[in-house]
Parts: sequence; C-alpha cells; structure tokens
Amino acid sequence: MAETTIERQAAGTQGAAASGQAKAALQVFAGGACYGAMATTYKLAYAAGFTSAQVVASQAWFGCLFFALATLAGRALGHRWQHVGWRLALKLMGLGALTCFTSILYCYAMSVLPAPVALTLLFQFTWLGLVWQTIMTRRPPKAVQVVSALVIVFGTVFASGVYKTGIAGYDPVALLCALGAAVSCSLFVTLSGKVEAPCSSEQRGVIVCAGSVVMSLTVCPDYLVSGVLVQGILPFAVIAGFFGLLCPVLLFGMGSPHLPAGLSTVMAAAELPAGLLIAMIVLGEPLGVVEWLGVAIILAGVCLAQLPSLLGGRAARRAAAGQAAS
Repeated sequence: MAETTIERQAAGTQGAAASGQAKAALQVFAGGACYGAMATTYKLAYAAGFTSAQVVASQAWFGCLFFALATLAGRALGHRWQHVGWRLALKLMGLGALTCFTSILYCYAMSVLPAPVALTLLFQFTWLGLVWQTIMTRRPPKAVQVVSALVIVFGTVFASGVYKTGIAGYDPVALLCALGAAVSCSLFVTLSGKVEAPCSSEQRGVIVCAGSVVMSLTVCPDYLVSGVLVQGILPFAVIAGFFGLLCPVLLFGMGSPHLPAGLSTVMAAAELPAGLLIAMIVLGEPLGVVEWLGVAIILAGVCLAQLPSLLGGRAARRAAAGQAAS
C-alpha cells in the first residue's frame, strides 16, 4: 500500500511538472509572438521619417516607463520594493543591454535589407539556443530539439519569402548585423532563464529596462531633448515599448527558468508567424500559398519540440489514474 501511494505521488509530481513546463512553453511562445509586432512597427516608423536609433531609444525608454508604472501600481497594492544586490542588479541590467543591442542590430538591418532577408537571418536564433545549451550544460541537446529547430529554420525560408530572393548581393555589414542580432537574441532568451531575482516581475523588469536605456544612449544620447516625442514618434514608441520590452521581458522571465535553454529559443519562434500575420493585417502585405506553408512548418516544429513533455505528462496522468483505480 505504501509503495502504491509513493508511486501515485511520483506520477502526480511528473504530471504536474509536465503541466508546468507546458505553461512555461506557452509563456515563452507568447513572448516570441509579441516580438512579431516589431517588424511592422519599425517599417511604419521608418516610413514616417524616424531613424533606427530613435526607434531603439523609444523602445528602451517606454519599456522602462511601463515597468515603472506597473511597479508603482504594485506599491499602491501593498507590494514592497525588495532589496537586490548590486551584482544581481548588474546581471539584470546586462539582460536589458543585451535585448537593446539586439534591437540596435536588427533595426539597422531592417533599414537596409529587405524584410524577408533580415527576418531569415534573425531566425537563426532558434538553433543558436541549442549551441548555448550545449556550452552551458556540456551535454548535447536532445534529438527532438535539434530536429524541431531544423524544421523551424526550413519553414522560415518559405514563410519569409527569402527563397525568392536569396541573400547574395546585399550589404555585408547589414547581413552581419542581422546575424549578430540572432546571436544576441538567443543569448537574451537563454539567459532570461538563468538570472532570477528575489523580487516581483515588475521590479525585475524596471532593472532590466534600465540596462536597456543605458545601452540605447550609445546610439541616441539626446532622445529626451531632441524633440522627437513631439514630432510624431509617440505611437511607435508606445507599441515598441509594450511589445518589444514589457511583454517579452515579463513572459520570458516567467517561462524561461522552467525550460531548457534550447527549448526556450525554439518556442520563441512564434515571432515570425505573428509578424507575418500582423504585416498582412496592418500593411496589407499578401501571403501566398508557399508562405502559409512555411508558417505551418514553423508551427509544426514548435509543436514537435513540445511533444516529449506532452506525452510524458499524459503517461504520468494515466499512471496516476490507474494506480488510483487499483
């Protein structure tokens, strides 16, 4: 009887762990989908006459503002500001600087390269996460993670439309910037799960975004006094701060600690399907049959990455049900 109880508890624990991982995967997936709004926002801001540096600074400053407002709201509800040591604060600010660096590189690439080329190169972060996982754990990734990343990259070629244009003949500096954005993005998603803080998500976000603001000063030091806020950038700043920092920092901070590093970057692949859908709705950019097929392949790769945990959770629940019946 004791063994049955122990086995039942173990099966229940496994089921709860699988359920928790599925929830974390959805959080990271949603965080990646939020990034999908950025390509359209960048295009609209460029069309309105604003520079990539101004857009990057807008994202950093307004992301920090949103987190500050959320923190003040938490204080009004009785949440206290927790003490965070300077070493941990620097690590969190480093995360913010990293995501801002990604925006700097990606914004520049988007301003020079065709969007499909920039997107395809950025999307190399899906397999780069597996590289960081291997380096950090000194263990090779699971076969299903490798296959799912390859499936996502394959789908990206069709979904982005780069199969029509290729990447030859474009500005090599812009190409390197897009690849650099992929490297820094994969690092941000990976390290988001490694840097935990004993404070609320809102306070954590303020510190992360403070690092982003500091990094943005390297490309746009006069943002607040330049008058750009009264020149029409405010709508783009709000969208960039909300979808480019507030939501991803919150969602990656909640979900990434509960996922392997490689799986986090794979789940963040929701960015491209979301970005294409937003571009189609807002910009009227059509998606052909091949592009829709690419989107379907990407989503299939994301589902493939989650298959082991879903099957493991189902098996654990069946085992627990069978033991309860006996």
